[in-house]
Amino acid sequence: MQLAKFPRARFAHLPTPLEPAPRLAAELGIKSLYVKRDDCTGLAGGGNKTRKLEFLVGDALAKGADTLITQGAVQSNHVRQTAAAAARFGLACEVILEERTGSNAVDYNGSGNVLLDRLLGASIRNVPGGTDMNAELEKSAQAVRERGG
Repeated sequence: MQLAKFPRARFAHLPTPLEPAPRLAAELGIKSLYVKRDDCTGLAGGGNKTRKLEFLVGDALAKGADTLITQGAVQSNHVRQTAAAAARFGLACEVILEERTGSNAVDYNGSGNVLLDRLLGASIRNVPGGTDMNAELEKSAQAVRERGG
């Protein structure tokens, strides 16, 4: 498959470095071991989600979208990365967070990635664990379409 034929919004810091892990290699009894540093991709703390988001955001921009909608568990890295990508390209971002842990603690629900999502301008809606997240995504997409987005 040729990835070049797909729309892509380039924002990742690539290629990410390989870091030698000689002590771990010795412990495992192998000659050498390297760790791929996807935490260095940039965009709100980096991570492997940035690679796929370049294509998802590229597709959204090519289609003239003005809003990104995503879902994940509370504290989702994917959601944080999507909110950052939306902010980077001037897009609105709607987030659906599934409460999978049952924690209502303020420090869990209002810090970390959730705090970053808010700082990045995402509109956040929480739903109970076990919710049909695909149906929630479609509901949000329909609401965006109805208001002209």
